[in-house]
Amino acid sequence: MSIIEDFLRYSRQMNLPEIGDLGQEKLKKAKVLVIGAGGLGCPILQYIATAGVGTIGIIDFDVIELHNLHRQILYIEDQVGLSKVTTAKAVLEKLNPLIAITAIEEKLMIENATKIIDGYDIVVDGSDNFATRYLVNDTCVLLGKTLIYGSILGFEGQLAVFNHNGSKNLRHVFPEPPNPKEVPNCNLNGVLGTLPGMIGMMMAHETLKIILGLPTLRNELILFSTLNWSFTKLNF
Repeated sequence: MSIIEDFLRYSRQMNLPEIGDLGQEKLKKAKVLVIGAGGLGCPILQYIATAGVGTIGIIDFDVIELHNLHRQILYIEDQVGLSKVTTAKAVLEKLNPLIAITAIEEKLMIENATKIIDGYDIVVDGSDNFATRYLVNDTCVLLGKTLIYGSILGFEGQLAVFNHNGSKNLRHVFPEPPNPKEVPNCNLNGVLGTLPGMIGMMMAHETLKIILGLPTLRNELILFSTLNWSFTKLNF
């Protein structure tokens, strides 16, 4: 891709003095793995892809279902029953054909986590269960990878950056995962479709800032209630 093509596509962000040519080159060289291609993963993927992150991996073993469509906006009804990762890859390649996208249609497990995560600089966790979140966190700590964390339920979301330049990780906030029987989930409690869009965009925003070397969250957990627009930042 030529410098002219770069500028034509990315000029609105390259015009920012904090980005410019050097920042766009950082984005092009970055390797980001997104865990999950669901409610959080869809907006994360859209925004880091269109911003020009050069290498993106997507891992998810699920298929598109009708009840996904109100919030997982990479997909349409005709794609129900298809693989999320292969569908997401195809859509993202149309949004930005100048980047490399790898679809990993597997379940992230202890047996494959190290091998998969080790190929990327930054991990963005859009998973929806505590077992995966702790596996991702512990693997990132082991490998020294930066982790962007987000979670949603109902009208509320959380956001943090873990294990970045010596910062703390998930276990410093929540040392152990909760009892699965005591954990509410979106299947039973529901979620308004716009919420994962907002939290996912915030996760994408932090990802881009980290790549660009801009100020980012450090040992801070954001609690965001969209019902009454309360925004709380907790230090840990």
